[in-house]
Amino acid sequence: MNSYLFCLTVLLAACFSTKRTSENHPPTEHSAVINLLHHQEEAKVDVMIDGKLFTSYRYHDSMEKPILYPIIAPSGNPVSRGFPYEARPNERVDHPHHVGYWLNYGDVNGLDFWNNSYRISPEDRYRYGEIKHSKFVKMEEGEDASHLSVQMKWQNAAGEGLLEEYTDFRFSVQHGIRIIDRRTRLKALDKKVAFQDNKEGFIAIRVARQLEFPSEKPLLLIDKEGNQMAEKTLNNEGVNGSYLNSEGIKGGKVWGKRAAWVRLSGTIADQVVSIVLIDHPQNIGYPTYWHARTYGLFAANPLGQKVFSKGKEELDFSLKPGEEVTFEYRMLIAEGNEPLVSALIEKLTAF
Repeated sequence: MNSYLFCLTVLLAACFSTKRTSENHPPTEHSAVINLLHHQEEAKVDVMIDGKLFTSYRYHDSMEKPILYPIIAPSGNPVSRGFPYEARPNERVDHPHHVGYWLNYGDVNGLDFWNNSYRISPEDRYRYGEIKHSKFVKMEEGEDASHLSVQMKWQNAAGEGLLEEYTDFRFSVQHGIRIIDRRTRLKALDKKVAFQDNKEGFIAIRVARQLEFPSEKPLLLIDKEGNQMAEKTLNNEGVNGSYLNSEGIKGGKVWGKRAAWVRLSGTIADQVVSIVLIDHPQNIGYPTYWHARTYGLFAANPLGQKVFSKGKEELDFSLKPGEEVTFEYRMLIAEGNEPLVSALIEKLTAF
């Protein structure tokens, strides 16, 4: 390992210290109050920052997977796509399985967890996996940080379980930057669980239209009345996204490249917004390959390596019964492009 990569690993490890207490995250100049509001009848937990919605953990049994949705920047602008839950003008209506901020995979014991959505016909559902919320383990509120710990089950269409998932979300604010730390532990149940090398995965957010790259061809979009247009149209109004990764690669070229982090930036309602997704140094395949598309899918995939490396690498990861593996990721949501904001992002990403 060269000296640069070693230093980067040490710095990222410090960012992800497992001792997530107040001494690791000293109070900011203006402390934020982060509350968790559980609405059982709606099957969601709202994460509120200073009384305003930041995101919601949604776990309704009709969903193919629990998600965080929406994701909202400090100014109140959503950075996640609204479709299929909320109709927003000029948004795409493709990939209905790209919802909010989620974690799943395209080939687990032959089941496709990634592409499952309401559009899958009943006769084809046996080919797809689903993730169901089991219970809440912990809801803990605190100044500048709150924890939400949940248990889930990865199962087939018949309800037979493959994996138990234990996920801890930590929501915090540092110097005005909103942070979501996700630590997910996957444990195989009574059978071997194979994650066959697959492009579709693993941790992802589908972003608002403004953060996409301009399209060169007509698309099916939502009109001003909130309805899907009957015909495709070319409309790039307000679309201005741009990627940058930890290796200095920009634009659509970040797709299929290994990097410790990727930053997606753009302007929403005259406000410069950045989403940064960071890989943990102890994750499998670090630094991960990025399945980051110009049309709004922003994903990291440590388990699917063949397509990204053009066949030079391949990873067929598996767990024996009772074995487990842990993945950890950090997401930053920041606003502003002045040097101070960029410096704070640099500090939090160890970039």
